[in-house]
Amino acid sequence: MTEWLDIVDENDQVVGRDSRANIHASGAYHRSSHILLYNTCGEIFVQLRSAMKDSGAGLWDSSAAGHLDSGETYEKCAIRELHEELGVLVDTSKLVALDKLHPDESNGFEFSCIYRVCSDQPLVLQPEEIDAGSWVTPSVLDRWIAKDPEKFTAVFKSIWRLANAQAPS
Repeated sequence: MTEWLDIVDENDQVVGRDSRANIHASGAYHRSSHILLYNTCGEIFVQLRSAMKDSGAGLWDSSAAGHLDSGETYEKCAIRELHEELGVLVDTSKLVALDKLHPDESNGFEFSCIYRVCSDQPLVLQPEEIDAGSWVTPSVLDRWIAKDPEKFTAVFKSIWRLANAQAPS
């Protein structure tokens, strides 16, 4: 099934539409949402991307993330990805917008909105997307990234640097 995404300009305004494959091959700017899922104990869930993924395979990443479908908002994408990848259902009012990455080579030329959400719902990991997951405290995650940076996606390391200062205490 073809995944259709919006192509955007340097101001994040839609200028076209194409398949995910063509957009990635051409390096066209497009959009994604990344979600950092916390529990009420203050731990963050990180996922180990499936070894079958076409990028970042076998690396640790955001709790959930994905491309915006053509015509979709950042918030709706975040809600959809939380549900598809982790089985978590939340309302958009529960999302806390943290920051926005601008496109460059390190993040696949994506404008990426970063959200935080808190939930203690049981997780149901999507096996096509996620090989494993782990709940860790922010301080443990900081030490893990410092010790083994090559085990994390480049975009997650950027996201964590931006979001870490805004992590719930």
